[in-house]
Amino acid sequence: MPIKKLKPKKNIAKTKLSNKATFTNKSQILSDISNLVEEAQTASIRSVNSIMTATYWEIGRKIVKVEQKGKETANYGEMLIKNLAQDLTKKYGKGFSIVNLKNFRRFYLSYSKIGQTVSAQLNKTLKSENFPTSLSELSKKFSLPWSAYVCLLSVKDIDARKFYEDEALKGGWSVRQLERQINSAFFERTLLSKNKVAMLTKGSTFRTKDKMTTEEIIKDPFVLEFLNLKDEYSETDLEEALIKHLEHFLLELGDNFTFVGRQKRLRIDDSWFRVDLIFYHRILKCLVIIDLKIGDFSHADAGQMNMYLNYAAEHWTKKEENPPIGLILCSGSKKTVVKYTLQGMKNIMTANYTKKLPSQKLLIEELNKTKKILEDKNPITAIKKKKIKRKKK
Repeated sequence: MPIKKLKPKKNIAKTKLSNKATFTNKSQILSDISNLVEEAQTASIRSVNSIMTATYWEIGRKIVKVEQKGKETANYGEMLIKNLAQDLTKKYGKGFSIVNLKNFRRFYLSYSKIGQTVSAQLNKTLKSENFPTSLSELSKKFSLPWSAYVCLLSVKDIDARKFYEDEALKGGWSVRQLERQINSAFFERTLLSKNKVAMLTKGSTFRTKDKMTTEEIIKDPFVLEFLNLKDEYSETDLEEALIKHLEHFLLELGDNFTFVGRQKRLRIDDSWFRVDLIFYHRILKCLVIIDLKIGDFSHADAGQMNMYLNYAAEHWTKKEENPPIGLILCSGSKKTVVKYTLQGMKNIMTANYTKKLPSQKLLIEELNKTKKILEDKNPITAIKKKKIKRKKK
């Protein structure tokens, strides 16, 4: 009989070790590449921000230079900015509103006079009139992003502004942290404190809430405006999916809704807001502003909607149209709430408006149904629900 050759036994331990090593290598390379991509994204945004800041400073300088040599009339500067805003907006789109152009002018005036820190270095070159001619050279003079300078411009006191700029540079503050410190009067509190070292140390301590993700930095409204990019934003995947569904649902109702915009951005002073959905109602002849909240209804939601309505009435409503109305949809854990916000209207009009809009019952049912479908599709939510059911059993 022929002798059978025995197959060598597989070294199971070695195979497991090899698989583990392969998994470790895969995890390591994924981590390395992720870090590299995020580093590149941050560097790119930093570069864009520097050029953007230099551009706005230079625009401000040109405006001031023309103003100083212009006609000696009281409103010459205002007319110049108004005309520039119209022409630049027509040519380049967003980013050149009257408010922005005034900020550019303020930025130049502030940073051509203030001594010390970055502005002091810039001031030396300005006095000799041999300031950098190229934007790339000029951009090296600004170490903070444009959003940070916008925050600093809100500080009227020169010493306080210099203090915040110094601390932001030393501590590597995010724009969110800088804004928080300004709003909490950190400069004044430090001056009054007996232990200033402790105050400064505590103030520079990083908080998780202050951290800005790479995505948030990239989607900075100022950057999007500068690059003329589309702004698509949503706080959560669930919210984004609900907004999309509500858009289609309201249009399918056929109640004379025409779609105007989704996630429309608006700016009030130096703060940015986003309106989830805007429709125009043909019968009511007004804008319908819809705000979706993933959570329970609060008085703050009503206040925010009222602000949206006032803004829309002034900036988005045409002369022949009625005042806008608001609809707040809250999809909280306790209950679903629909709130109609009717601004500046007579009681008779209120009743007519409510009749023309979809019923609250219909909207609540649709919101709950859609939310359930979306949550069931989410594997993480589905697993949580199964665990809850098992516990109940």
